Amino acid sequence: MTEKVLHVLEYDTIISRLADLTTSELAKEKALNLKPSTDIELIERHLIETMDAQTLIFQKGLPPISSIKNIENAVLRAERGGVLSFLELINIAHLLKSARRTIDYASYSEESDNVICNMISNLIAIRGLEERICRAIISEEEMADDASPRLFDIRRQIQSRQLAIKDKLNDIIRSSKYSKIIQEPVVTMRSDRYCIPVKIEHRSELSGIVHDTSSSGQTLFVEPAFVVEENNKIRELRVQENEEIQRILYEFSQEVAENSPNLINNMEILAYLDFTFAKARLANDMKAVKPRINDKGCINIINGRHPLIDKKIVVPISIHLGKDFDTLVITGPNTGGKTVTLKTVGLFTLMMQAGLMIPADEGSTLCVFERVFADIGDEQSIEQSLSTFSSHMKNIVEILNKCDERSLVLFDELGAGTDPTEGSALAMSILECVHQRGARTIATTHYSELKIFAQTNKGYANASCEFDVNSLRPTYRLLIGVPGKSNAFAISKRIGLDDKIIERAKEFLTSEDIRFEDMLLSIETNRKIIEEDKYEIQRLKNEVKRLEREISQEKENIVKTKNEILSKARYEAREILNRARITSDRLLEDIRKASKDIEKDSLRKAENLRTSLVELQNELEGSLEVSIVRDESEPPDNLREGDTVRILSLNNTGTVLSTPYRDGKVYVQVGIMKVFVPLEDLRLAEEKKKKEKPTISRSNVSTKSLYIKSEIDVRGLTVDEATDIIDKHIDNALVANQKQFSIIHGKGTGALRRGIHKYLETNSNVKSWRLGVFGEGDTGVTVVTLN
Repeated sequence: MTEKVLHVLEYDTIISRLADLTTSELAKEKALNLKPSTDIELIERHLIETMDAQTLIFQKGLPPISSIKNIENAVLRAERGGVLSFLELINIAHLLKSARRTIDYASYSEESDNVICNMISNLIAIRGLEERICRAIISEEEMADDASPRLFDIRRQIQSRQLAIKDKLNDIIRSSKYSKIIQEPVVTMRSDRYCIPVKIEHRSELSGIVHDTSSSGQTLFVEPAFVVEENNKIRELRVQENEEIQRILYEFSQEVAENSPNLINNMEILAYLDFTFAKARLANDMKAVKPRINDKGCINIINGRHPLIDKKIVVPISIHLGKDFDTLVITGPNTGGKTVTLKTVGLFTLMMQAGLMIPADEGSTLCVFERVFADIGDEQSIEQSLSTFSSHMKNIVEILNKCDERSLVLFDELGAGTDPTEGSALAMSILECVHQRGARTIATTHYSELKIFAQTNKGYANASCEFDVNSLRPTYRLLIGVPGKSNAFAISKRIGLDDKIIERAKEFLTSEDIRFEDMLLSIETNRKIIEEDKYEIQRLKNEVKRLEREISQEKENIVKTKNEILSKARYEAREILNRARITSDRLLEDIRKASKDIEKDSLRKAENLRTSLVELQNELEGSLEVSIVRDESEPPDNLREGDTVRILSLNNTGTVLSTPYRDGKVYVQVGIMKVFVPLEDLRLAEEKKKKEKPTISRSNVSTKSLYIKSEIDVRGLTVDEATDIIDKHIDNALVANQKQFSIIHGKGTGALRRGIHKYLETNSNVKSWRLGVFGEGDTGVTVVTLN
């Protein structure tokens, strides 16, 4: 791709936006140097990287990659034995911190196959070096006192001597003896030495070294002789301090040299990550998606939006090329969107080949081309650069010399700028030449001859930018397969041109021109009618779907309500039965207590009475369960009108009013109601009579078994309380045909166990009993076997 094509299609503007989204100079440099590639595998990899970076932004936000610096020169100098400066070491520590935080950023990602996470996994954290540099170096000019024990000691000595000197000089300043010779009562620094400002006329009264003179010449800055030695010692300590700082810097530099491969690796990875996340951020800003790519020459852009047009006003376009036709001729009025369409296709191709996503809908497809050519340059150009016919021809000659089947060619106003007859003839010849070479071509024009040429030749197709004659404004919609009208007469009439002039102009048209324009008008009218019908059909389909959803929801609500009512009724019935059972148990208990002095025969009769009550309860429960037991028989095959059927979900019978419908529903009358019932919910009434009795029998046994446990726990009860519970359990176990159960009484003192055993010996329904073995609870459990 030539720089001229990149500029004409405004690729450089997109790259500038990308560069602005980077956080480091290294990434910005990568962005500014980004060029479209022709390697389809490389392009796919770059697009996946951008998409995976976009996924991480959605999941975790932006990565903690701050403005990293290029440390390559510093690392190379450290490898050669050089000593790095404070700033260079700070940049290295900053790089290490960014690497460590980026590793933490990706450490909890749920995307195991995310290529960005895999890239981040190649970063190496060197936390020790990072922390030591950050602790030792405060700024570009200052090292911390605790960078080393020796540096701390040296600075402590310097501070101590400085305080001693200040105290001595302050004594002089405050002394009345020297008050007349001192110009100002302050201690100042000159050439790193502590001095006192002395009046020049009293210079001889204070022995010492003069280090400076005021601008007026009236004041001398004198270092008194008695502090010279102390100042000299401070200077020696300063030298030692600097030597210690250099030693520390050298140690850091050596450690940097030892880790140089890892440092350079981290810098390159972080710079590339910064660049890739900038691409992802650009995609988010444009609401862009990853296009499908191919090398077969196929283009299919779905609702593509030019990224440099305001999002609020841009009109999406859909365009396809390379499947049914290779050359597309776009016609329509000026400012109708023809040039924008050309630039959108060209710019999307360049962006995709640079690894950038495109602002279009999912499923859009683009082709990887070896070369992209564009001859665009008129008042529609964003750069407002005007081109003459000769410059157009110069570009076209270059295109014809280089284009082939791996090329995308974009012509704007092909053949314009010269005599219309010759221009249209040249345009048709150029299009034919490019088509024969296999290139994918899109051209815009106003010439009717090109519309006819595209309509009558295989491999070509017409398209037009829609124009609203009533409002005199373009809609910017691209209509493929429909050649565009110039609309010159309609626009002129709308603006107010005299009808006589317009009618006279029409007389100058040939009959072929008139027939062609009438044909276009008819096509346009029919297209609008079809679109309106299509919209109405889609609206009706949506309405039908909405009604279907509402009916389905209503049906679910009815079934749910019915089930809730049935469940509530069953629950209330069980509550009544349970209360009856409790009453019968209490009655039997009263009879048992009152019959201690009655012979055993009367007691046995009372037991038989209780058994009868329990059996009656079971029978009632069984009848209750019939409605929820699944009928295992098959639905009837050949239902006829008048058949009597049983409705399982309602546990009721009804009469068939019609044979089953196509959707499997049957119209049935139940009492005074007429309802639609699913076929699988019906059984013939004769089948019910055959299967009802065994179903109830199975339900009785299974229902009662639900209430009988295999063990009872009487720990903490008295003997009387425990025997009452055991007695009730034995009665229920006999009804449910349970032959064995366990009594958990615990070990304790053994009083409860002995009382229970004594009771079991007197109960005629107990066949045998034994203490539990290992695994059953040992002596804390008694296992009872019934007759």
